[in-house]
Amino acid sequence: MKYSLIFSVIVAMLFCFSPESQAQIKNPLKKTKEEGVNRTNRGIDNTVDKGYDKLEEGIGNLFKKKDKKQKEGEAADEAEGQGQGDEAEGNKGNTASGKKSDPVLNWAKYDFVPGDKVIFEDNQLGEENGEFPSRWDLGNGTAEIAQFGGENVIMFRGNATWIVPYLKNPEKDYLPDVFTIELDLYKPSGSFNIYLYDRKNQDVKSDATYFNIWSESMECHSAKSNLPGNQNIDNKWVHIAIAYTSGKLKGYIDETRLINIPHLEFNPLGLTLYCYHASDNNRVYVKNVRIAEGGVKYYDRFLQDGKIIANGIRFDVNKATLKPESMGIINEIATLMKEHPEINFCVEGHTDSDGDNDFNQTLSEQRAKTVVSTLEEMGIDGSRLTSKGWGESKPIDTNATSEGKANNRRVEFVKV
Repeated sequence: MKYSLIFSVIVAMLFCFSPESQAQIKNPLKKTKEEGVNRTNRGIDNTVDKGYDKLEEGIGNLFKKKDKKQKEGEAADEAEGQGQGDEAEGNKGNTASGKKSDPVLNWAKYDFVPGDKVIFEDNQLGEENGEFPSRWDLGNGTAEIAQFGGENVIMFRGNATWIVPYLKNPEKDYLPDVFTIELDLYKPSGSFNIYLYDRKNQDVKSDATYFNIWSESMECHSAKSNLPGNQNIDNKWVHIAIAYTSGKLKGYIDETRLINIPHLEFNPLGLTLYCYHASDNNRVYVKNVRIAEGGVKYYDRFLQDGKIIANGIRFDVNKATLKPESMGIINEIATLMKEHPEINFCVEGHTDSDGDNDFNQTLSEQRAKTVVSTLEEMGIDGSRLTSKGWGESKPIDTNATSEGKANNRRVEFVKV
């Protein structure tokens, strides 16, 4: 009886996918007593069920292994993608073949956030062509206002030309413990230097800290980094940004951070723009120079004031098109909203008093909508955002100075 049952079970397993075979096993000889058949069938059913359980377990393990391999492959892909993102910082990753992959620029990696209070601003508006720039003092060489590409710019055209901001009490340290410096630079060749002290008015025993911008790199002290892919920045406009936070110094060209010094041994005191290679055959141009004082973190500011004021979100002149350097702030706001889903904002646009009032009102509305759209594209639910424009109706500073106007041109993120 025991061996007959085992034989029947084996036959059942071999033909378990055939309904006809199962019917034959349950009544194989048509001579077995009814009770014996029932017991045999129950044994077969139990054994077949166990067989299916083992089969399903085996298949499940097979798919688990496949899923594990797939996840491992996805993790490897993600790691490779992260490596490419790191290349946007000037590093180079390796591919599976061992060859260096091309760097990929990624705005999400751009962590520059301008200071929130402008202490010096020069956008060359209202300057007379051919004259010396009125917001600056000359240390050496030749610098004049010129029109380049339809815009007023500061033109360096003399060998070893350097200029410093024209300020009250320039001999004193006028750079705060937390500050940012920004400017747009166009150079045909050679290098351009940014000194973090006033070479004309401040008594410094050596050249101390300076940034040297070359065709493919940025250098500061002993730190030097090439642009991704050795990109050449000659003969085109690039945005230069410097951030200093109580001893920590960072330097950027466009969307790439090239310099990151954790502990600077020198205390920045002022600003000097220096161009050693300028000449009539190699004119260098600068525009949109800004020094701003930093502030508290956005979340702390939000808790304190119920809003965040950001004058570092920039747009093309008289347009609602975002400039790339705005993305540092917008990235910060997006991160804040993702980390705190309870926060909702009304994005409010403001302008200075230049131009027509109705035009400024419309422009401020359009710019606020642009910021909202950008945040939505970054994954923020649109139901958490509204927009409003106030034009020039709510200034927070005077419109009589360049710095005051710069502070009034702002975007506010107001709690709702």
